[in-house]
Amino acid sequence: MKLVIIESPYAGDFPGDWKTVERNITYARRAMRDSVHRDEAPIASHLLYTQEGILDDLTEEERNLGIEAGLAWRNVSDYSCFYLDYGWSRGMLEAQALYDREKRLYFERKIGLNLA
Repeated sequence: MKLVIIESPYAGDFPGDWKTVERNITYARRAMRDSVHRDEAPIASHLLYTQEGILDDLTEEERNLGIEAGLAWRNVSDYSCFYLDYGWSRGMLEAQALYDREKRLYFERKIGLNLA
């Protein structure tokens, strides 16, 4: 299995936009499932670090800490995969720019929008 970083949207369009966050969590879980079925061992740090009691994504300092912790996995991963059915978030664009600067391998994928 390849070690893969999953990049997908997490945050809503505004603070407290829980409907979009829930949509994005469902989508990230689907991305994880897709990745595992491709014989990959994925990590989606935005699903891990935003769990209750770990980091608060609405606090800029903690959000940045989570992004930094997630990106640290790039040093051991084989590549990253951007799941794009819901577009590019600010964090995803920042990750892409970093991967481009470091000439790290990544792929773009689509799995379709969440079903109702």
